[in-house]
Amino acid sequence: MTHEIHEKPAPGGAPHAWRWRILALLGVAQLMLILDVTVVAIALPHIETDLGLSRAEVTWTVSAYTLTFGGLLLLGGRIADLAGAKRVVLAGLLVFSAASLVTGLAGSPGMLLGGRIAQGVGAALLSPSALSLVVTLFDGDERNKALGVWSALGGGGAALGVLLGGLLTAGPGWPWVFYINVPIGLVIVAAIARMVPRQRASAPRGRLDVLGALLVTASSGVVIFALINAGDNGWLSATTGWLLLLAAAGYLAFVLWQKTAATPLLDVRLLARRPVATGTFLILMATALMIAVFFLGTFYFQHARGYGPLQTGLLFLPVALATMLGANLTGRAIARLGARRLAAAGVMAAAIGMTVPALWMHPATVVAGTTIAAAGTGAMYVVASATALGQVAPHESGIASGIVSTFHEFGASLGAAVISSAAAASLAGATLTGFTSGFTVAAAAAAAAALLATVLAPGRPAPTRRPSAA
Repeated sequence: MTHEIHEKPAPGGAPHAWRWRILALLGVAQLMLILDVTVVAIALPHIETDLGLSRAEVTWTVSAYTLTFGGLLLLGGRIADLAGAKRVVLAGLLVFSAASLVTGLAGSPGMLLGGRIAQGVGAALLSPSALSLVVTLFDGDERNKALGVWSALGGGGAALGVLLGGLLTAGPGWPWVFYINVPIGLVIVAAIARMVPRQRASAPRGRLDVLGALLVTASSGVVIFALINAGDNGWLSATTGWLLLLAAAGYLAFVLWQKTAATPLLDVRLLARRPVATGTFLILMATALMIAVFFLGTFYFQHARGYGPLQTGLLFLPVALATMLGANLTGRAIARLGARRLAAAGVMAAAIGMTVPALWMHPATVVAGTTIAAAGTGAMYVVASATALGQVAPHESGIASGIVSTFHEFGASLGAAVISSAAAASLAGATLTGFTSGFTVAAAAAAAAALLATVLAPGRPAPTRRPSAA
């Protein structure tokens, strides 16, 4: 390997021949984080049966991970700036791998949820620091290609997750959806430690806004807790109302703290800008609707219809492929048609798709409807990112990307909580009524979001005219 050592180093200090290998390793690490939502969704009914989970505990199995991941993600990015991306990547991988082992070994609901929270902590450290390494290792056109590969992992992860979840759950059992992360994580740790040069901190020494991260995570946790318990206590109960008021007070305290903190977690003024606010709203809704599809579908097929996990995973494959197709077509058309039309079309497709199984509950209509909805959410992902990030200054792109990623994870937590409560009757019993209610709520939410998207999303930019000759 001597010839590689003497090569001209890449921007990040690694030999040129190693950069794409490092990208592949970091891409697999990021893929693990994405898979840990969809792969777990397929395994949920078996986890519920083996550990005797309540409906709330089933929901927290998804939400505990995504809530911790999203709530601490911006803090993880700041730690990477202060301590160096390589160190934080390695720390995140080790935490995530150890937490995956604990989760797979879980013999009780408490151990399962504790492991999922720890996985979220590892993911919050790993994801932003891995992306920071990618940006450091590449520049120019190669950086754009590398970021394109990175962005494609989302859709590919959804497709791979449903198949892998079905294969592992039907084969060695549901603990292996967590165990599989351990050897992969340790191999990547060893490779990254050897291949990536030591990274200097990209930001001067400063304080971490731990209080800000705790405020936003705790407030979001109270919202999720209120929505999950609304399935038992009622949507209009005093308990639900007081919990939501408490969460609102927490969010207000977060905003006030961000305005006075010496090193705030984020610039809240960025969220007040219309493009960023619109993009974060769309990413929140897209992820919430996608989680609703997986949550309702996996329990309908496995509980109500008695299908196995592998068959369920195969039935979800059109959903995953439709997500990628919707995203690809939207990416090609957005410059020509504009964000507003495509945002409205995407959300309306999601609403129509959710309406199909709400009106007629049958395996064929569930697959057809959720596939249509997935194509719409794929379009929403692209419009959301383009809208939120397309009009920010270069020095704001990092924090804007972090905001979009944070709302992506919060959307997963929110979607699981709302749909769990809406479908409570079917998740806890042997009736189809709850599934119908769940799809109806999802369709109504998507229809309302379509109206908002039509109003909020920017239209097609006006064509630039050349000045006429004098």
